Amino acid sequence: ISSSFRVMIYVQHLLGVGHLQRSLQLAAELARHDFAVDLVSGGKPQTLAVAKGVRLRQLPPVYSPDGSFSRLLNANDEEVDNDWRNKRKQQLLDIFTSCAPQVLITETFPFGRRMMRFELVPLLEAARASDDCIQVVASIRDILQPKSKAERNQETCELIEKYYHHVLVHGDQKIARLTDSFACAERIDHKIYYSGYICAATSVLPPGSDGSDEVLVSAGSSATGFDILKTAITAKSLSSLKDLHWRILVSPAIDESRFGELNRHAGEGISIERNRSDFSGLVKRARLSISQAGYNTITDILNSTTPAVVIPYAEADEIEQTLRAQILQRRGRLVMLQQNELSAATLASAIDQAIRRYRPLEANLAGATNSATMISRWLGEAMAGN
Repeated sequence: ISSSFRVMIYVQHLLGVGHLQRSLQLAAELARHDFAVDLVSGGKPQTLAVAKGVRLRQLPPVYSPDGSFSRLLNANDEEVDNDWRNKRKQQLLDIFTSCAPQVLITETFPFGRRMMRFELVPLLEAARASDDCIQVVASIRDILQPKSKAERNQETCELIEKYYHHVLVHGDQKIARLTDSFACAERIDHKIYYSGYICAATSVLPPGSDGSDEVLVSAGSSATGFDILKTAITAKSLSSLKDLHWRILVSPAIDESRFGELNRHAGEGISIERNRSDFSGLVKRARLSISQAGYNTITDILNSTTPAVVIPYAEADEIEQTLRAQILQRRGRLVMLQQNELSAATLASAIDQAIRRYRPLEANLAGATNSATMISRWLGEAMAGN
């Protein structure tokens, strides 16, 4: 790839594929800004579009079997051991050496992905020792999962201070600031920059009238949202939107037997299908969206004028989605329903509220372009200063 600059992005998705999708969008924009991009993925391989100028490098995959993120399993569904960790760490360091990037970006770390320290701290050390690598950037979502232990925040700040030049927050500071979910944000304030939300490119238009005046029900890319899909089917007849067509999108992580269960359960005016690549186009056309409150889905909602009901993922003490939903509910942009309060009746009631209370909200959605522009500028300044 003949480009002026070289960047390596490290991303590790453990449950859904949102982290990888966001990193691919950032990678595509960096490639448009004259970077040769090596995107190193440590999660299960996915069939996602990779832009021209981006090389996807797959590490031996690892994933979490549930939302507690307490265990790491390999491609054979076995717990990883130290031998596996050492081999993967060496593979990652070899990729870094062969790419010789001028910019290294770690997605989520050091604000999360603590279980990957075995390879990430050596990677950061390699970047520090490298003559080529002169910019190290942390790339994070608008909202983080707050840490229960104060020393974890302390440790994050120490890693930022020691290894990183910049922290890129992919959100709009007029809507949410890092202080909302990271207690020590002020300590590293001089390194924090807000890019705006990284939003799906809307080039994929749904065919025909798909999505028009429909209720769109989705639950992300992991298997955690099955109850939302099932409850929505029952809620249809109780809702003021019962006469509309309802489109239920099912994650590929939900197995065939449960997919069949949804089909058997669905009545008149409901279609059941697997997740689609034109999701953002469907959201724009819909009368109402029902979903979880993950980053990518929320950016698609913000990129539309469609009222929304969100049921944030809240298992294993996860509150990141709940915090995001609460902030947007306070602005009147959507209605939040707690996972433990989900029933056909409460969902039908939330639908009516979402339509009644809807207020448009302007958000900075140019996160990919702004990120690439900032990274280009930082590299240029660092090169000029060397």
